Amino acid sequence: MNSYNLTVVMYHYVRDLKHSRYPNIKGLDIALFKEQIAYLRKHYHFVTVEEVIDAFSSKMHLPEHSILLTFDDAYSDHFTHVFPILKKENIQGGFYPPVKAVTEHTVLDVNKIHFILASTPEERIPVLLDEIKFLLDKYREEYNLLPFEDYFNELAVANRFDTKEVIFVKRLLQVKLDERLRKIITDVLFQKIVGMDEAAFSRELYMSMDQIKCMVDCGMHIGSHGYDHYWLGSLSKEKQEFEIKKSIEFIKEVGGDIENWTICYPYGNYNDDTINILKQNGCKLGLTTRVDLASLDEGGDAIFKLPRLDTNDFPKSADAEVNNWY
Repeated sequence: MNSYNLTVVMYHYVRDLKHSRYPNIKGLDIALFKEQIAYLRKHYHFVTVEEVIDAFSSKMHLPEHSILLTFDDAYSDHFTHVFPILKKENIQGGFYPPVKAVTEHTVLDVNKIHFILASTPEERIPVLLDEIKFLLDKYREEYNLLPFEDYFNELAVANRFDTKEVIFVKRLLQVKLDERLRKIITDVLFQKIVGMDEAAFSRELYMSMDQIKCMVDCGMHIGSHGYDHYWLGSLSKEKQEFEIKKSIEFIKEVGGDIENWTICYPYGNYNDDTINILKQNGCKLGLTTRVDLASLDEGGDAIFKLPRLDTNDFPKSADAEVNNWY
């Protein structure tokens, strides 16, 4: 078996960006998704989650250049745009819903941040930073905060997709500050900049239970993406157990394959406790956000640490030449 013979692709927003309410959201246009599927069809062999699980347990070998498609966060895009294409092409997708957002009609803080940024034109990013600075000053004494400049100097490091200013906003509001303060600041900015009722926004943004059940009935894989979409590695063992067990209950409720249930770690974050809990609860596979190809001949806990490539790592033209990841 080849050392690298599985490619896992990660998708988030897939929509008609130009005609959507938020054309600046960082997503994949549906027309380009169709082109990318055609490109992948030419150069790869689509496999299912169950086939990947069997390959790791040595029950079968995967074909050369096997590829698995995964979709995070249960966006309504996935039902209205992605699912019909996958069904037509006879491709299984792995879909990973955050339970609370779907069942209680809340909006993930990470999504609030996405839409705050999508609603802020590039020329107004300095204004957004000033708003954040004002809020940090407001809560400095209560939360024993550092000066704004200290946080900016630490966190504002550009990555392959975002500017340093955008990374700063994401890291500050996703992980750096105390969880209570992160929520306060994110909610203030969401109401001021996006200005929609949270429950209404949630119903528009995420799939419904009936839509998820429909996809299960049509052969799509539904896995765990946590209950509250927390960084699992930052939680106590007890809180991790709660997050994972609520996810298992959700998979059962929508009719998912509980004998082959899998997890996609929110933010790609986990620790040794996470993996031990997964093993104890019969999880078969874990997906990270580490950028690489998957090696199926690794032993140990490799099945719980599978890397993924982003949709942006692949061409978006059916006729494109293969890239370096091939």
